[in-house]
Amino acid sequence: MSSVQLLYLILGIVLVDYFFDQLLDFFNMKSAKSSLPKALEGIYPPEEYAKSQRYLKARSKFSFLTTAFSTSITVLILAFGLFGNLDAWLSPYFESSIVQSLAFFGILFIVSDIINIPFELYSTFVIEEKFGFNKTTLKTFWADKLKGYLLLVVLGGGLGYVLLWLIFEWQEQFWIYALLVITGFSIFMSMFYTSLILPLFNKLTPLADGELKDKINAYADRVKFPLDNIFVIDGSKRSSKANAFFSGMGKKKKIVLYDTLIEKQSDEELVAVLAHEVGHFKKKHIIFSMALSIVQMAIMLYVLSLLIFNENLSMALGADGLSVHLNLIAFALLYTPISKVTGVLMNMLSRKNEYEADAYASTTYDPVPLQSALKKLSVDSLSNLTPHSAYVFINYSHPTLLQRLTHMDQFKKSN
Repeated sequence: MSSVQLLYLILGIVLVDYFFDQLLDFFNMKSAKSSLPKALEGIYPPEEYAKSQRYLKARSKFSFLTTAFSTSITVLILAFGLFGNLDAWLSPYFESSIVQSLAFFGILFIVSDIINIPFELYSTFVIEEKFGFNKTTLKTFWADKLKGYLLLVVLGGGLGYVLLWLIFEWQEQFWIYALLVITGFSIFMSMFYTSLILPLFNKLTPLADGELKDKINAYADRVKFPLDNIFVIDGSKRSSKANAFFSGMGKKKKIVLYDTLIEKQSDEELVAVLAHEVGHFKKKHIIFSMALSIVQMAIMLYVLSLLIFNENLSMALGADGLSVHLNLIAFALLYTPISKVTGVLMNMLSRKNEYEADAYASTTYDPVPLQSALKKLSVDSLSNLTPHSAYVFINYSHPTLLQRLTHMDQFKKSN
């Protein structure tokens, strides 16, 4: 393809992806019902359900605005060849192609982040504040920004340098070595994220001795789950929304409970939620998902290796000749349809895994407190209980609340 044809193709992909996502968002917003289905009656108090509908509309309208803005900026940059202009401006200042590429991406990140800051502030301090979720202070907001920049320089810059070195050193064969590096980095982050990265943003404290800790340890011992530590994270520092997760690989695992979750759930509900997470471990969902992610990464890197030195691709973005970092941007845009399809397939697998984890928790603990916990989590986060089926199919990594409750009811009857 010529550079002009490639530019038209990239623009076409950007616009089709934009309109497709906006159509899904529109259907999802319109699927909201003024009254709950009978199967979900009693979950929301009427005033809270009405509030959840207002929250959905507020988030949807804000998403329409921000996505339209970002897509318009992208189209203008592509149409006027501004990526190429930035590349040409930087070229005289750097002898190293790798350092020039890092500087190019660094400038793009800084400019993009500055543009997005007003939207982030509005989302956090207007929308989330209005609906009672925001606990973030301006001091915390800017501290998070600074820490994020430092992490980007250290981790992002280091990883980026290695990957770019592999591209220039190994040419079309780089993808094999890049896959090894990315896989190793992913495993490292899975093992040490909770102990190295998370404490930079949140305070983690061991769960105090007491009935809850005893119940969690008793359940872990009974199902032979290798539990190392139980931590409480100060999630209330930023939001009233609740969550829980476990991290680590190998024989020892760490469970992390949000303080907001402990505040809102009973001990039985908390153990049931953790039983669900243990189900993912026992069913080997995490390992299988990681393996699939590596396969996806291998395919993506291989396809990238076929295009990374295509001069026409660079010229489509406004360069006068070959530019590896411009080709990385062009490839990311061209790969959008493939990533959309693989994302849908991974979401389908994820929803299946959620059903299996629910079934495991129902078998090894009790489905009743798990159902109760899921209802509370949905109400507390003002979740949309009647999303459009197409939106769920494309975007949801978890089944809807109604689907999960129905599945557990059927499971109880069959057992």
